[in-house]
Amino acid sequence: MKRSLLILFVMTVITGTGYTQPDFESDIVKTSMGDLEMVFIGHGTLMFRLPAYVIHIDPVSDYADYGSLDDADLVLVTHHHGDHLDPGAISKITRPGTKIICSASCSNELEGPIIMKNGDLLEIDGLVIDAVPAYNILHKRANGELFHPKGVGNGYVLTFGDTKIYIAGDTENIPEMAFLEDIDIAFLPMNLPYTMSPEMVAGAVAMFHPTILYPYHYGNTNTKDLTKLLKNNKDCEVRIRDLQ
Repeated sequence: MKRSLLILFVMTVITGTGYTQPDFESDIVKTSMGDLEMVFIGHGTLMFRLPAYVIHIDPVSDYADYGSLDDADLVLVTHHHGDHLDPGAISKITRPGTKIICSASCSNELEGPIIMKNGDLLEIDGLVIDAVPAYNILHKRANGELFHPKGVGNGYVLTFGDTKIYIAGDTENIPEMAFLEDIDIAFLPMNLPYTMSPEMVAGAVAMFHPTILYPYHYGNTNTKDLTKLLKNNKDCEVRIRDLQ
């Protein structure tokens, strides 16, 4: 049975020498590894902070000045598209000892990454990382090619002691979601034609029942459509943050 989650909402201002970042929203969740701050940088870009440990997810310079952000202990990249993979941004937050995890599609653009494919499980610094499928079934380019073919990109399930967070990457509500278990927090993309409609996100929620849902990578999608669809779902709290 899932435990209830205590999440605090705060506003974060991240500053560096001579530069003030925009106000980034953030929430804090208590885990058995310590308080975890989830910073919502924009689109598919996130930063997680544990005490003395920083994780950057799909860092992209369009959404932040990475020269003024915290150095990374760990960087996760879901796939190779330019709104998720930015080697320049990554270079500004890496230092000796930084670990970079990515799908094989990204590996040629990064130095010394750890490559994970769908189904791989890894433990790094006490954090368990499960690389899960992320792909399209329906949505295609004009030439008939899927925007995200199966096996190319990753989603990630991160286990922070007693807390599981699912970062879906660019995906539709694929059948493999039904095998996800005990997800406390989920980040699901909602941006047609590349990922999901609000109806598809609601369908994903019905498959694996997260306690907290953050739609992200949602572009111009009306997030109210999702909140209406899930308004009677008392087991899943929908949280809207600035993640267009």
